[in-house]
Amino acid sequence: MAATFQRSLSLAIALQLGILLLFLSSIAFGDDVSRAAPDDEPAACGNDFRLVKVKRWVDGVEKEAIGGLTADFGSALPAHAEEGHRFSAVFADPLNGCSLSSSNVSGSIALTVRGDCIFTTKAKVAQAGQAAALIVINDEEGLVQMACGNDTTLNISIPVITISKSGGDELKKSIANGRKVELLLYSPDRPILDYSVIFLWLMAVGTVVSASLWSEITGPKQTDEHYNELSPQGSGSAADKDDEEKEIFHINAKSAIVFVITASTFLLLLYFFMSSWFIWFLIILFCIGGIEGMHNCMVSLVLSKFRGSEQKKMNLPLLGEVSIFSLAVLIFCVVFAVAWAATRKEPYSWIGQDILGICMMITVLQLAQLPNIKVATVLLCCAFVYDIFWVFLSPLIFQDSVMIAVAEGDKAGGESIPMLLRVPRIADPYYGYNMIGFGDILFPGLLVSFAFRFDKANTKGILNGYFLWLSIGYGVGLLFTYLALYLMDGHGQPALLYLVPCTLGTNSFPFLTLLYTLLCIPFCFVPRIIWLSPQIPGTCVLLGWIRGETKHLWNYDTDDARESNEQIEPGELA
Repeated sequence: MAATFQRSLSLAIALQLGILLLFLSSIAFGDDVSRAAPDDEPAACGNDFRLVKVKRWVDGVEKEAIGGLTADFGSALPAHAEEGHRFSAVFADPLNGCSLSSSNVSGSIALTVRGDCIFTTKAKVAQAGQAAALIVINDEEGLVQMACGNDTTLNISIPVITISKSGGDELKKSIANGRKVELLLYSPDRPILDYSVIFLWLMAVGTVVSASLWSEITGPKQTDEHYNELSPQGSGSAADKDDEEKEIFHINAKSAIVFVITASTFLLLLYFFMSSWFIWFLIILFCIGGIEGMHNCMVSLVLSKFRGSEQKKMNLPLLGEVSIFSLAVLIFCVVFAVAWAATRKEPYSWIGQDILGICMMITVLQLAQLPNIKVATVLLCCAFVYDIFWVFLSPLIFQDSVMIAVAEGDKAGGESIPMLLRVPRIADPYYGYNMIGFGDILFPGLLVSFAFRFDKANTKGILNGYFLWLSIGYGVGLLFTYLALYLMDGHGQPALLYLVPCTLGTNSFPFLTLLYTLLCIPFCFVPRIIWLSPQIPGTCVLLGWIRGETKHLWNYDTDDARESNEQIEPGELA
């Protein structure tokens, strides 16, 4: 029963593989982003959309700052809090701010709610009432971009910003109790890239390398192997039993094509019907996968050092005979995952999310394997097209980048998708996170893991093999992604645009070169993308071509099966 229990958990994580790979979220910039104003705006509306910090004091006591976003009209805000001025906050009457307020907003920051009239009308009314600034409270979570549209007669000389619904609720609560609320508006510059990307890069590369070497890290030592050789042949070692129980999901070319269709459908469902309950469903799936991954990693690591730890067993109802050690680890993992889910909105929750995510990806890369480069080419090219389309080309159809919208969870009622590694931005005054999707680690990780198995099976050394160079190629591809993030002013990037060429490669196959070139055409009008989108010689294919092993890599599993059949003598089948 213990074997069945462990095998059922492995199957659970295998079943989640297809769902987890859907989330190819690009490396992001934080929770909210400053963007340039549209090019077709009138001259009076030339401001960029900039993030704002709203410092607040209630009866003289400073409270936590609220985030906001400037309009593309109105006066600019200072970059430093010391250059700003504190003003009292007053709600306009009527609250929509569409007509002159009966309450005195002169010399104060006027607070209005979104709706009933356009943003420029609210700004004109607030300025006519001699307000020092205008804050528009959004009617939902998130920050709306306030554009002046076709109003060419606009002459707004006061700052105009918007804040989220929750921020407005905080202000309403304070003012409704008769307390004095003072606000100070300023817009500090945020770094496009933060030092935290170094840590994120190390986590991504470390996950891929660790998953590839996991069998070596947790494998039996030579002394154990010698002991196993002296053991009776019928007994079998624990390692052999583990190998028998291990469920391997072999990816084929057909599943790669099905992935694109299924993933795109699921992504659209998330985009159109995303809600808090939908995100909760994904959180539960993530916790189940994280528990299995963490359990697998902890048990295999401990047993590799202390092989007698699993000998003590106990009988449980329904489960039968189970290892006490394995059960204790499972309980710990469940408590860890539940604790993360309960505190997922706390500032420190990223630690638990990353631990669960890394353990899960290591386990997935043990259960899912590529047989050869032919399947890897189909899978990674499909993922390549998928990532680019839903990040860069989907706005042409949906007026929004579907991938980024889903990853940010703007329609999820404050919840966010957990299928991301994230690290808080250290030097960012607005906080936020740098993020990378699981797919940007798992897809290249499948290829790197294959390279390690290929090197081991063909007794290749570190330098004349493929594993080291593909690991380096993956790291370089991530560096290109971060560089693109910087050059594109923080706009989310499809990481596979850079990772696939740096690992799999396109130059050695004409049809892949043509596909890659056509996909890059929509972005080549941007000079900076031209520099970032060359035909980078792919590490795996290029090395295989140089060494004359491309055919062997392309048909690796097929060749091995043929050789095995040829070695079997007819008499051995009897």
